[in-house]
Amino acid sequence: MAKRETIAEQAHKHYEPGVPFEIPIPTESVYHLLEDAAKRYPNTVALDYFGKTITYAEVLDQAERGAQVLTDLGVERGDVVALSLPNCPQAFVAFYACQRIGAVAAQHNPMAPADEIAGQVARHKAKVAIAWEGSVAHLPIGGDSTLETVLSVDITAHMPAKNRILLTLPVKAARKQRASLRSPVPSSALSWDRAVREASPLPAHYPHAKVDDIAVILHTGGTNGVPKSVPLTHRNLGANVDQCLFWVFKLHEGAEVFFSLLPYFHAFGLTFFLLASVKKAATQVVLPKFDVDLALEAHRRRPVTFFVGVPPMFERIAKGALETGTDISTIRFAVSGAMPLSEKVAHLWQSASHGIILEGYGLSETSPVISGSPLSNNRRLGTLGLPFPSTQVRLVDLDDPTKDVKEGVRGEILVKGPQVFSGYLNAPEETARAFTEDGWFRTGDVAINDDGYLYMEDRIKELILSGGFNVYPSQVEEVMRLYPGVRDVAVVGYPVDDSREVVAAALVMDEGATLPTLEQVREWAGEKLSAYAIPRKLE
Repeated sequence: MAKRETIAEQAHKHYEPGVPFEIPIPTESVYHLLEDAAKRYPNTVALDYFGKTITYAEVLDQAERGAQVLTDLGVERGDVVALSLPNCPQAFVAFYACQRIGAVAAQHNPMAPADEIAGQVARHKAKVAIAWEGSVAHLPIGGDSTLETVLSVDITAHMPAKNRILLTLPVKAARKQRASLRSPVPSSALSWDRAVREASPLPAHYPHAKVDDIAVILHTGGTNGVPKSVPLTHRNLGANVDQCLFWVFKLHEGAEVFFSLLPYFHAFGLTFFLLASVKKAATQVVLPKFDVDLALEAHRRRPVTFFVGVPPMFERIAKGALETGTDISTIRFAVSGAMPLSEKVAHLWQSASHGIILEGYGLSETSPVISGSPLSNNRRLGTLGLPFPSTQVRLVDLDDPTKDVKEGVRGEILVKGPQVFSGYLNAPEETARAFTEDGWFRTGDVAINDDGYLYMEDRIKELILSGGFNVYPSQVEEVMRLYPGVRDVAVVGYPVDDSREVVAAALVMDEGATLPTLEQVREWAGEKLSAYAIPRKLE
């Protein structure tokens, strides 16, 4: 009896010619990506921030100075540094400053509420934080917190002079924009911008991180909604960078322009923008938050060639381009992830850009990409795609993960590969639940297999996909039960179209208590939940 093909073996038949079945496993830290890019393309623009540019040689110099700042503060190899920053040149520099000395960059959403950040810091125990001025007040300083030193970042500092001057005008629009970008900080906070500017570069002989050292910590609810931290090694991240770039192999080194609109603290954005773009010596068009008008203005100034995002971004950019007559045909390739891409949005994007859009699938625990549509005429819209090179996937019985299901039958996705993490930070019980006894990572997602193509069917985990971010109903319910007069609450994902959900909450009030309005709930929850987790519908 012939041995049944594995899903990976089936997938290999559909690979675009030239894509390898296996990738070379990285042997160096991810910092070498920046060193190599700066050596080969020193004068290529690395970052375009509102039109002001920084070359690879310049950003390498800043990273070396940032590394010296951290060592002067006592940060050593293996120590954790909390980064709470939107996309900006300083976020790029701070990340690579950590990687240069073997420190661990713990990524935080700078708009997250204080309680959420406090829980994350309690898990990784950073002593130093580099934070946007607007998020400094949310950091847990004092008391039982391990944080001792905070370096604040002015995200307007690297803007062109004309932009900074406009922000100082005594008019309502300028005041509103200034308030969204700048914030007062306590006198105890140091200035990261000044410290980097005044520091000397780290001596060349300072030792680099090892490939199996932890490079990054991300935060997730995993497969069950319990808050956890995900450590990823240099090997994990470097492997996924190679997997992604071998997959999208038609990108040209030193010649691409990436739209860096996904946040760096998002696993998808981190791997593609902080790492893959650097390996390709690409230019990044960077914005601190997603804004259609600013994105299209930046594209008109510096035409983008490669766009990685989530479906709502593609829909809004495509509609904005069509409405304004902006030519986006230079964007030859696009990759959508973090939530399902509907055929409607895919066709809209392809008609507006005349380019190819691929769909990828993954999790924070897998650095993050596991599979993707091929860059060929074999691609199928609406699928999770084919398992990546060096990636093994199984679909197993929902009640017995030791049993593989037959092709076409629903099963939980299990994965092995060099991009898969080894376990949650200081959470052995959660780690044991996430892996089978023989080392397969359980994603909590349910799919069917059709000759190597994976189709999402369901989720074992309770999860709402809101704008590309994972929202766990249990976490929102826990917060909403604190609302005055609420006896109980149920939170679900409410579909607004064929690919998007919003958070909906059904409240059961105490006898005599008045049901609050949606506006009242959103204002109250704004201090306790991230923006994407706040209910948008109330029952």
